[in-house]
Amino acid sequence: MKKLLAFVLIAVSLLAGCGEKPGAAAPKQVFQGTDLTGANFGRDFALTDHNGKPRTMADFKGKAVIMFFGYTQCPDVCPTTMAEMSEVMKQLGPQAEQVQVLFVTVDPERDTQKLLAEYVPAFDKRFLGLYGTAEQTAAVAKEFKVIYNKVPGTTKGSYSMDHTAASYVFDKDGKLRLLLRPGQPTSTTVHDLKLLLS
Repeated sequence: MKKLLAFVLIAVSLLAGCGEKPGAAAPKQVFQGTDLTGANFGRDFALTDHNGKPRTMADFKGKAVIMFFGYTQCPDVCPTTMAEMSEVMKQLGPQAEQVQVLFVTVDPERDTQKLLAEYVPAFDKRFLGLYGTAEQTAAVAKEFKVIYNKVPGTTKGSYSMDHTAASYVFDKDGKLRLLLRPGQPTSTTVHDLKLLLS
């Protein structure tokens, strides 16, 4: 009987050790989207915003940054993504002030500063359009592993752009942390941004 009692006491003490200890740290929260933490690309860029100001990632230190590559004449994924980002900002409420959305054009031939200044803030006045020369655009796309390609249209001189449709998210220190896939639920993006901002 004494042996049985001793065994029960040992078992209970071992089981008690499996539970959460008072004052123990809460379980680490994880992203619901695609985690890119530790990626060795997407480190920086040198482009101009739609107000004519030169920009690099350092300009947005202290904010989470969402970067999307597209073009203003895109008929589908670009306006859809920008509208989704607008909704994300609404759902973040006051925390949205800690987020910067950047729209990088992959069509510098047509997307002038003036056109970007009209298009991008129409989704949210805080959003910034970025552009560069053809060479600068190519360099940034290479750094961020973005693919884009001109596709001839049905009429002479017309064309569309095939391009990577995902968005990147950076933390307040400018480190690449997340990939947002096209059509990803807004709730997922909001959840992950709140984690980055906490």
